[in-house]
Amino acid sequence: MLKKILPLLIVSLPSFGQNKELSFPSNLYAESIPMPSLDLVNSVKAYTEFRSASLMSVHPKTNQLYISTRFGNTAQIHQVSFPLGDRKQMTFFEDAPKEIVFEPTKGEYFLFSKDNGGNEFGQLYRYDLRNKVSIQLTNNLRSQNGNCMFNRSGNKIVFSSTMRNGADRDFYTMDPLSPDNKKMIVENKGGGWSIADWSDDEQTILINEGLSVSQSNIWIGDCIKGTKTVLQTDTGVVYTGLQFSKDKKHVYILTNKNSEYAYPALLDLSSKKITALLTPIKWDVNSYEINHLETKASFVVNENGISKLYIQDLTNKKITPVDQIPIGTIGKTKWSADNNNLFITLGTFNSGNDVYQLNTTTNKLIRWTESELGDMNLTALKAPQLIQWKSFDSLRISGFLYQANPKFIGKRPVIINIHGGPEGQSLPNFLGRNNYYTNELGISIIYPNVRGSVGYGKTFTDLDNNYSRENSVKDIGALIDWIATQPALDADRIMITGGSYGGYMTLACAFHYNDKIRCALDVVGISNFNTFLKNTESYRRDLRRVEYGDERDSSMAAFFEKISPLNHTNKITKPLFIVQGKNDPRVPYTEARQMADKIKSNGGNIWFLMANDEGHGFGKKNNQDFQFYSTIMFVKAFLLN
Repeated sequence: MLKKILPLLIVSLPSFGQNKELSFPSNLYAESIPMPSLDLVNSVKAYTEFRSASLMSVHPKTNQLYISTRFGNTAQIHQVSFPLGDRKQMTFFEDAPKEIVFEPTKGEYFLFSKDNGGNEFGQLYRYDLRNKVSIQLTNNLRSQNGNCMFNRSGNKIVFSSTMRNGADRDFYTMDPLSPDNKKMIVENKGGGWSIADWSDDEQTILINEGLSVSQSNIWIGDCIKGTKTVLQTDTGVVYTGLQFSKDKKHVYILTNKNSEYAYPALLDLSSKKITALLTPIKWDVNSYEINHLETKASFVVNENGISKLYIQDLTNKKITPVDQIPIGTIGKTKWSADNNNLFITLGTFNSGNDVYQLNTTTNKLIRWTESELGDMNLTALKAPQLIQWKSFDSLRISGFLYQANPKFIGKRPVIINIHGGPEGQSLPNFLGRNNYYTNELGISIIYPNVRGSVGYGKTFTDLDNNYSRENSVKDIGALIDWIATQPALDADRIMITGGSYGGYMTLACAFHYNDKIRCALDVVGISNFNTFLKNTESYRRDLRRVEYGDERDSSMAAFFEKISPLNHTNKITKPLFIVQGKNDPRVPYTEARQMADKIKSNGGNIWFLMANDEGHGFGKKNNQDFQFYSTIMFVKAFLLN
C-alpha cells in the first residue's frame, strides 16, 4: 500500500529545533523508505547547494546573455549583462522554461517553451522585456510545441507541434503578437520531424526527419503548397540539415555517409553532391555552428567523451584548434551578432556548467558566469580515469572511473552508474551531489559506455539493437569481472544504478548478476518492453521501435517477454530501490509500479519513491534532495554495511 507523506520545507530547517526527524514532502509517495533525520540532511548539505549555468541565447542587439540557472526550486531564465555580472531572474515558474528564441530585428521579446510537472507537453510563451510579462501562446495541453524560428522581418515564426492528434509533429506559422492566427503549413506523419532553417523569402523550410539514431533524412518543405520533397536519404546513414547557405545553392549538413563518424559537409541543392568541409576523423563532430555572415564556423569534436573546440574559416576552410578551453565537456554554442565572439557552455570534472565567451580574433577566453558550488570539498576531487575492459565477445568497452577520496584505505565499494538512451554517452562531467559518495563515503563510481552508446562510431551504436539487447547487459557482467581484478576496488560490494534505459539495464543486471551485487537503484526504468511500447507517448513510439524492436511482431514480443526483468523477479533477492516520476511521458510510471508490486509479492526488499510533480527524472530541487537523502540511506544500509 502506498504511503502518502507529509510536507517538508527544506528552507525552514532551523524551525525544527531539537526535532531529529523530518517528514516526507506531500508531493511524494513512498514505500519502505525510512524518514531521513535532520542530522543526515545537515551532514550532506554541502553537496546539495551547488549551482550551474547553461547558455540559452544571446540578445541580437546588445550581446546580453540569457542563461538557465537555479536560485529557487527549479532552473529559470536569467539575464547577464556583462562578464561575471549579476544573474537577473526573468521567469518564476514551478517548472523550468526551455528553448529561448529572440525576435531578431529589435530583440524586444523572446519565445520559450515550458511544460507542466515534467509531462513534456511544452507550450509556447512570449516574454516581453519592456513589461516583464510572460504570455502563453499555445494552449493544447496534450501537445508538444517548440522548435521556433523567426523570419527575417521578425513578425512571424515557424514552429512544430503535435496539436493535430498528439502523435504527428506538423509545422505551423504564427505571428507571436497575434497567436490566434496560427496556420498549418506542412502536415507530417510521425513524431521525428523538426525544422532546421527557413529561407529568407519564407517560401522554403529545411526539414529533418529522425527515424532512429542510425538514420535520419533531410527534406525541403514548400510553405506555400504545403508539400515536402526528400533531399537526402540512405539506409543506415544520418543526414542532419543545419541551414541554407547564403548563395541559396547549398545546405550545410552533418552526416556520417561513408564514415563511422559524423562530419560537416555542403550539400549541393541542384546536383545533390556532398562535399566534406573537413576530412572525416575518428570521432564525431557533435555540433557545427555557423556565424551570421557565414565567414566562420565553430565545431565540437567528441574525443572519447572529452570536447575539443575548433574554429573553421569558411573562406579558405582552414581549421584552428581552441587550446585555451579547459578539459571538459562543451554544450550549447552560439555566435554573437558581431560574428567574432562565440559563447559556450562548458563543464569540467571539478566545476559545474558555466558560460564563457571566446573572442575568435584575439583568442581570449572570458568567463561570464561562476556558479556557486556550496561548501563542497573540491580539493579532494580527482580527474576521472578512462578505463577499458573486454566483454564476452572480446569487444573493448570503456568508461570513466571516479576514484574514492584517498583518505579511505583498503578496497573501495563501487557504484556502477549506467547512462540512458540507449543512444547516450557517459562523459567526464562534474558529479554534483554524487561527489558525496566519493568524498565522504569512500565509494568509487564507474560510468560505463556499453555497446549501443554513441560517440564510438555507428557500428558500435547499433550493436545492441533488437535481438542483441542483452549483449549490452553482458558488458556490465564483464565490468563486474574486471572490478574483481582491480586492487583498489571491492568486487564484494557493488551497486548497480541507472536511469531510463539505464534503469532497464539496472533491472536486467539485478536478476542476471544477483549473486555478484549488493543492491540496485532503478530510476524511471523500463521493466517490460512490451508494456513500455504500449504505454509510451504516441509521438515517440515508432522511434523507439526502431531501436528496441516492434512489439507487434509476435517473435519480437516473445523475445521481450523472455528478457523482461518483470518476468525474472524471482531471481532478484538483493534490495532494490525504484524511483519514478508520475507524469513521465517516456517511461510511464506503470513500468515502475508493476515492477515494485511484483518484487513485493515475492517477499523481496523493495524501496519505492514516486513524485507526483515530476516526469522523466526529478527536476525540482526539493525532490532531488529527498531522492538524495533516501539514496544515501539505501547505500549505507545495503552497500556499505
